[in-house]
Amino acid sequence: MSRRDDEPRPLGEVLDGLAGRLRRVDLRTVDEARALWGRAVDPVLAEHCRVEMVRDGVLVVAVPSGAFAQRVADEEASILAAYAVLGARAPREVRAVVRERAPGS
Repeated sequence: MSRRDDEPRPLGEVLDGLAGRLRRVDLRTVDEARALWGRAVDPVLAEHCRVEMVRDGVLVVAVPSGAFAQRVADEEASILAAYAVLGARAPREVRAVVRERAPGS
């Protein structure tokens, strides 16, 4: 019998999924990437876009619109150059994802 989508999942199943995600994301690198963001991009991008994570060599950046996504794509080479200070942990690619920002964030 399969479990319905609205039924609670066993805690072990939830923790296994979370542990799998954490193994693929180096939280120290994410913190460093967030700290570098303001120096890696111009002030307008720094204000409106934010680093979400670095996973598998990809810097994932949340942007408020397609226009900002295009700006991030256009500046990918300079962004990656700024992140080269992370050495072997430096991202090799930048991916912008459109996300709505919560009011006041």
